[in-house]
Amino acid sequence: KGSSAYYINLSHLIAMVERRKSEEVINFAPGPAKLPLERVEDATMLCAQVLIEAAEQGAFSYKDSGISVMEMSHRSTDYLAMSQETVSLLRELLDIPANYQILFLQGGGTGQFAAVPLNLSRSSDEVADYFITGLWSKKAAEEAQKYVKVNKVLTHSSHYNSIQEKEHWKLTPGAAYVYYCANETVHGVEFQGIPDTGDVPLVCDASSSFLTHKMDISKYALIFAGAQKNVGCAGVTIVIVRDDMIGKAQSICPSVWDYKIQADNNSTYNTPSVWGLYIVNLVLKWLKKQGGVEAIEERCATKARMVYDTIQNSNGFYHLLVEPAFRSRVNIPFHICRNGNPVKELEEKFVKEAQAQNMYELKGHRAVGGIRASLYNAVSVEEVKTLVQYMNDFMARNRVTSPPA
Repeated sequence: KGSSAYYINLSHLIAMVERRKSEEVINFAPGPAKLPLERVEDATMLCAQVLIEAAEQGAFSYKDSGISVMEMSHRSTDYLAMSQETVSLLRELLDIPANYQILFLQGGGTGQFAAVPLNLSRSSDEVADYFITGLWSKKAAEEAQKYVKVNKVLTHSSHYNSIQEKEHWKLTPGAAYVYYCANETVHGVEFQGIPDTGDVPLVCDASSSFLTHKMDISKYALIFAGAQKNVGCAGVTIVIVRDDMIGKAQSICPSVWDYKIQADNNSTYNTPSVWGLYIVNLVLKWLKKQGGVEAIEERCATKARMVYDTIQNSNGFYHLLVEPAFRSRVNIPFHICRNGNPVKELEEKFVKEAQAQNMYELKGHRAVGGIRASLYNAVSVEEVKTLVQYMNDFMARNRVTSPPA
């Protein structure tokens, strides 16, 4: 602090931010995703490439301590205070009851694919029910099979464009837990409510819909979410787990993923992602400033409606993959069609021309193809308007080669 190098680096960061703002780049990435570009109550500015005043306050000297957040000890009073504040913000934003622990772990959602069965079943002889509605719940079930007997609740489908009605579910009485993915990032399939599983503990992978809408936390035994979509950068996995689910881990569960050990150590049994939690803390303050989850939920509905209406009114030029009752509010995959068939050349052209207009990460996942627009919390209504205008313009310029089906 006070060195010439500090001022040179800070000036460089400021220049990067100003260039980012002037270019008006819109990031529609499915994750890691866009961070807010606004000020929060402690005058910290966030953006996906740099955090200008966060860099000044955190990367160089957190609260004038002379210590960067990136070199801050997870045993320090500053870190513990930041962690406790982040827990309090989550409890406030989601009305999390007192009988739930909030953990900040590592390993992403993929790590929880193993941690959930290892903590919520006592042995590999127990049965766990899995709703497989897309790529991520499929991967979760495949991982869980190493540690528990997996029962697939739904009849297998490779299309992943809907969710079967309850009368077709095959639930196991007395299962260790029931697992589902609230929103499938790749396929764009979203549960529009909470599955009714009776008295069986319910587990939710909420990674891509976390903090986009209110959740009745009391309905769940456990919820987890990677931070890198709606609440921060990669490196932090938030686990919200009910007290009575803790302390049942299988003997083979690694200590680093044992919920009781992490809860007893305030998520510091191993060195946590200090910088990652710092960003989560700032984003939660930004969310609170926006009006909380209720306001964000309304904004998410508005953004999704704008894109879906554009596609629905395209007379077949744009084609949705998911049935109406199960369409995601935050991940919208679609194709560009000619005579009802996807046209790869037009889809590649769409992505290329969008990037030329500073709209990035619109290419669909390799498992689905086509286009995918991810409309997470930090993507503004104005940015979605820009996307919709581009979609209408592209359609007008290219419809001559793609007549209605």
